[in-house]
Amino acid sequence: MLKVKNVIANDDYTLFVELSDGRSGIFDVKPYLEKGVFTQLQDLSYFKQVKPFFCGIVWPNEQDLSADTLAHGLKQIKAA
Repeated sequence: MLKVKNVIANDDYTLFVELSDGRSGIFDVKPYLEKGVFTQLQDLSYFKQVKPFFCGIVWPNEQDLSADTLAHGLKQIKAA
């Protein structure tokens, strides 16, 4: 089962994500910011409160994204 090992929120509403299968990269949250419960993420200080939770990620008011969603939209970082 795919899991999020680490997540770091960036100032541009992207997330640096590390997955349990060894992939890591950037996930752009901007397309979600105008949708339903995700509008609260427009507050950058709130956005930065993201953390891994079960297999995905979660914010304090229970907005969440699954590891599969993150993996699907992940722009992988190429090794140097």
